[in-house]
Amino acid sequence: MALPVPNLDDRRFQHLVDDAKRLVQHNCPEWTDHNVSDPGVTLIEAVATMLDQVLYRLNRVPDKNYLRFLELIGLRLFPPTAASVPVTYWLAAPQQEVIDVPPGTEVATLRTETAEAISFTAVEDLAIVPSKVERLVSSVEEGAFRDHGMTLAGGVGTPCFDTPPKPGDALYVGLDRPVPSCAVDLRFDCRIEGIGVDPRDPPLAWEAWTESGWARCELDEDGTGGLNRPGDVVVHVPRGHVASILDGQRAGWLRAVVTPAEEGQPFYSNSPRVDGLEGYTVGGTSTAVHALVVEDELIGLSEGVAGQRFALQHQPVVPAQTTTVVEVAGGDGWEEWQCVPTFAQSGPEDRHFVLDEVAGEVTFGPAVREPDGTMSNFGAVPAKGAPIRVPTYRSGGGRSGNVATNAISVLKTSIPPISRVANRRPAAGGVDGEDIDGAKVRAPILLRTLGRAVTAEDYEQLAREAAPNVARVHCVPAGSGADAGGLRVLIVPAAADPGGAIAFEDLMLADETLIKVRDHLDERRTVGARVVVESPYYQGVTVVARVRARLRADPKRLQADAIEALHRYFHPITGGPDGTGWPFGRPVQLGEAYGVLQQVRGTQLVEDARLFGANPLTAERGQSVQRLDLDPNALVYSFRHQVLVIGA
Repeated sequence: MALPVPNLDDRRFQHLVDDAKRLVQHNCPEWTDHNVSDPGVTLIEAVATMLDQVLYRLNRVPDKNYLRFLELIGLRLFPPTAASVPVTYWLAAPQQEVIDVPPGTEVATLRTETAEAISFTAVEDLAIVPSKVERLVSSVEEGAFRDHGMTLAGGVGTPCFDTPPKPGDALYVGLDRPVPSCAVDLRFDCRIEGIGVDPRDPPLAWEAWTESGWARCELDEDGTGGLNRPGDVVVHVPRGHVASILDGQRAGWLRAVVTPAEEGQPFYSNSPRVDGLEGYTVGGTSTAVHALVVEDELIGLSEGVAGQRFALQHQPVVPAQTTTVVEVAGGDGWEEWQCVPTFAQSGPEDRHFVLDEVAGEVTFGPAVREPDGTMSNFGAVPAKGAPIRVPTYRSGGGRSGNVATNAISVLKTSIPPISRVANRRPAAGGVDGEDIDGAKVRAPILLRTLGRAVTAEDYEQLAREAAPNVARVHCVPAGSGADAGGLRVLIVPAAADPGGAIAFEDLMLADETLIKVRDHLDERRTVGARVVVESPYYQGVTVVARVRARLRADPKRLQADAIEALHRYFHPITGGPDGTGWPFGRPVQLGEAYGVLQQVRGTQLVEDARLFGANPLTAERGQSVQRLDLDPNALVYSFRHQVLVIGA
């Protein structure tokens, strides 16, 4: 079979003739005879014949020439993006001094016989601050506190909450200092008196006081079963933790607050009791990226001419939160040069350069000969002999960095007090760079848009150009009322686990991505167009089903596979009938749940299935329906599917 030949221009002889006649009618209305007998029409057909031969030859150029043409129109491949993940550094033992984990600290996954290690680099400073518990206060009424200092001193125990407990009751733990981004081990001595709750799922939440108020803390473990038995509670304190004054006592405050019971969740019938408490810092968490962070790299010496190119030592360059800059040595030290997409708006004194992220190449402004013979510089030229360096950039990226939870376990940079590392969440945001086939598809769109947004497809393409790491982009009219005539650009970020269950917060658009896309579109929108960049509305979907297993099928395995299949099908990024993401606005039918469950290996019969709409934020579930309609701007989100498996 012959290889497909790219069709650069699909116009033929008759198309060219018809276009020329339309131009004649517009530009020369006195020319009214357009028959083939007219000499002017004969001339048009002669030119069209020659142009048709040119197009015929053009459509047979080698693929290499085609790629060169793409370069001439300014097409550059999208670079890969680096996955990021919070990494927790655990201490071997509580320390008396602050332990610093500096930026540039390297961690990695475990190398195996079949897979190479995947490295990550810390990009922010982390101070693991030692701490101890100095205050213990409880509150059963707003504004009223009870001090339990005697409990810390080894005196009598104290009930944590009211009798019986009610939502809003809280036990406050005061640390001697704030511990932002640290993990604190709170060792409780408790009695089993808080009866009525499930120790695996107590109605209890841990929070820390931050600059913006009380913020939820993540728990690594709760060995007390909801303050019901002696054990440890390992609390991951958020980054904004600060000291504050509570009941006249200044401390870094944490609290355990009673939450309203969810559907089917047992609640306290009696208050837990604490007989003793001590605490200390056991670790800390900072963000790491799947990239090599390069600093102060000298890329060469200027020759003092226009159009100079310098190659970086590491390719490709992945986008970071801060724009890559270049520094050129001058009389007053290092002078900073700014990165621009093109030199079209650069003057002869502008310190600009263009960065090719995929090739890892820095290009300075060219000199162009004008029609009158003079030379014009688009961008300044570094002085001859001046050293040129890049202060910092990141290289690496790709979807291989989207590692699973607890996959990172190797500390490559030695920090003696650190005994182990781990990632409590899966890494997210890693996307492979664009390939040649993708660039070929994008080239006609680039020619059509020319950097300007007119149609909905233009806005979608330009949004992907600004943030190539997002999973989906969809542009729709803003609606009626004050927003009539505007546009909404809906962006779905790349989730940590694009094929299965994902946390709802992972679908929220990051502020830096929103700002980047919004500014990019604002420069290219038509005058008067109102554009809103935001996340789509996610409609929670819950399927409750009863499935009969085949003979010799493992019920637990079947249950896990069935829930995974539902998550995979009702998925905003990789779900839907085509596996390319749930279509915007497409309704959900109950029959689809039957079809998904019946295809799971080990299923003999789907005896019953029910479909519910749910709110992922409030955890509220609606009535059972046969069909769940979605707004045109909405996507589905799998929320707490339940499958009961009955043996054969």
